[in-house]
Amino acid sequence: MTESLATVSYIGATILFILSLGGLSHQETARRGNLYGMIGMTVAVLATLFGPRVGMAGIPWIVGAMVVGGAVGLVLARKVQMTQMPELVAFMHSMVGLAAVLVGYAQFVDPTAAAAFSGVEKTIHEVEIYVGILIGAITLSGSVVAFGKLSGKIGGSPLLLPARHWINLAGLIAVLYYGYVFINASHEQGLQALIIMTVIALLFGVHMVVAIGGADMPVVVSMLNSYSGWAASATGFMLNNDLLIVTGALVGSSGAILSYIMCKAMNRGFISVIAGGFGTGGGTPAAGGSVQPAGEVISISAQETAQLLLESKNVIIVPGYGMAVAQAQHTVFDITKLLREKGVSVRFAIHPVAGRMPGHMNVLLAEAKVPYDIVFEMDEINEDFPQTDVAMVIGANDIVTPSALEDPNSPIAGMPVLEVWKAHTSIVMKRSMASGYAGVDNPLFYKENNRMLFGDAKKMLDEVLAILLTSDH
Repeated sequence: MTESLATVSYIGATILFILSLGGLSHQETARRGNLYGMIGMTVAVLATLFGPRVGMAGIPWIVGAMVVGGAVGLVLARKVQMTQMPELVAFMHSMVGLAAVLVGYAQFVDPTAAAAFSGVEKTIHEVEIYVGILIGAITLSGSVVAFGKLSGKIGGSPLLLPARHWINLAGLIAVLYYGYVFINASHEQGLQALIIMTVIALLFGVHMVVAIGGADMPVVVSMLNSYSGWAASATGFMLNNDLLIVTGALVGSSGAILSYIMCKAMNRGFISVIAGGFGTGGGTPAAGGSVQPAGEVISISAQETAQLLLESKNVIIVPGYGMAVAQAQHTVFDITKLLREKGVSVRFAIHPVAGRMPGHMNVLLAEAKVPYDIVFEMDEINEDFPQTDVAMVIGANDIVTPSALEDPNSPIAGMPVLEVWKAHTSIVMKRSMASGYAGVDNPLFYKENNRMLFGDAKKMLDEVLAILLTSDH
């Protein structure tokens, strides 16, 4: 393949990647977006494999690596549950960071790559290597910690070290200093400076994510997605690969935009998320709220829940991470289908940060075959709760708490929430009265029009479904 044909292929792949991102922005076009992305990646791989930069001797190595990587990916795709998608995404981000680090070191130790540059070009190339390894190392270690938190191997509580901001500042100064040393030192001294910087970057990535509480993990996932894109883009500069530069920039910028949207949905600044500390993750109410919940908690049975649903004309279901853990999405769809057949209007309300990653609830509902046209974002459906007979909350907590709007001293004050308490009756499904990831006790539980359906979401919903199936209503 000639250089011109490879360039044209790269342009085509870039267009397909852009179309893929556009398709993924809507549920109805997500499948098409995925298809565009797969075709674009196939074109990019083939153009690289048979392009002028890869000799015949290198093709077997590349094909072998693709077979191994593809086999691992296939096994993961078949084995990993939909509820494990957040930690899988974090794991994939760590692989991108690791690739950037390895490519950076390979470029530095390769004598032929170093000999190709001189003067200012050599300095620019070394800066590309240094920045690429820096971003890659932060992405690698940060994603590993995020994987641990999302999978439950590491606690969700933020680890706030004394003078942590000064520690971060000291690390930044050290990175800048060793960057200066790296640019001006001999090859051996440069390698030493590079290794020291890598260790600092790895420690910074760990420190950054362990300081972030469980309630901010959706933002962390999108943030690491952005980092992985910039790491890929930096790798493209190192390798002088235009497609990798553009693709990395697309991923990095889209991840940054998504992080901004997520922060806006939580009424939090991006810097405050990075600073950490939001969410206890342990079910212990956080300090800070001035309005303490008061009232009586009224429990409800599966029989009473089914009766309320049958007597309703309008029902809104709010899914949360508890639904994902219980893997109850298919039962939820069966109940939805049955109620709609009985003439009940059923819709779903999705909060932007519900679950453990952006779009987590949308993915679970799509897996259960819930129609796209009855799934609404918070801004689209929030004003409909006053006209709703039953608002059913399945395993959600912080995204439906009234304290976000009513208590100015609450840790999540100002965060937009789904106002389920405005419905005629709200039903909250939870295992216990424990607080959510923000560690905030929920006044919703004590509202006069609220009912608590305690127990495992899957088990209780199965009971509700069985009662609905036998009902003649």
